[in-house]
Amino acid sequence: MDLKLVLLPSVALVATGAQAYSRELETHHIEHFRKFESQATGFNRFVLRGIDIVQSRAFTGGSYFIGVKAVPAESPICYPLILGGKPLLDPPREASYCSGASYAAFMEATDLYLRIAPRQVTDAQIEALRMQEPNGGRREDEVKAWGWWNADGFGSQYCLVQLMKAGTRVAPKDASPGDFMNISWKKGAGHSTVFLGWETNESGVKGVRFWSSQKGTDGFGDMWAPFENISEVCIVRCTKPEAIFDFDAGGSVSRKVKGDKLTP
Repeated sequence: MDLKLVLLPSVALVATGAQAYSRELETHHIEHFRKFESQATGFNRFVLRGIDIVQSRAFTGGSYFIGVKAVPAESPICYPLILGGKPLLDPPREASYCSGASYAAFMEATDLYLRIAPRQVTDAQIEALRMQEPNGGRREDEVKAWGWWNADGFGSQYCLVQLMKAGTRVAPKDASPGDFMNISWKKGAGHSTVFLGWETNESGVKGVRFWSSQKGTDGFGDMWAPFENISEVCIVRCTKPEAIFDFDAGGSVSRKVKGDKLTP
């Protein structure tokens, strides 16, 4: 199936607590598909719609929180996530963090894909994609799809390319809106995002625009970061969405993945 030729189905988006949203694409908006679809092809167009769906569930961000040992524990996203009518997450908190946001956009995109490529989603497939254990407990890193996506380092590459074999690595020069991008900051730690574009600010500083959940946007929202703050990135693209439903959830994954440097 050539996804470039597929018209995405209409989706109801609800901007909770907002009367209107900016046509100039401010921090919080649900115009990612409208703004960036012309630059995206294939499954990336579903991802852009997926971002808008996630953002609409907490239009002004919904708050950001991390704390594995907190009670209740951290929640990847702030709303019940469903794929093919079956639950992936019953959120313990009304908050989110970065890898939860990018994975939610991925799963919402997959749910849209099911509308044009219908199939029965089995309980075993849902178990491989769930964001928590069936008893509501935390799904640990390196356990099935979400565990690898959420792992420290280049999680979207571990999950999408290695475990699922549903994606491919993309060089920064070839990046397209709707790609998944892991960022390693020069000051440590990392960030899981959806790439939106390379942008130069009014002062001539080169940087990258992305969508995720972070403190700076109080949860879901767009953010821009200068190259000078970034150590390296790893960008991947979903190119075989059918593989999302047919992979070995216990397959081998290597964390020895080198990132790409960005030139200021």
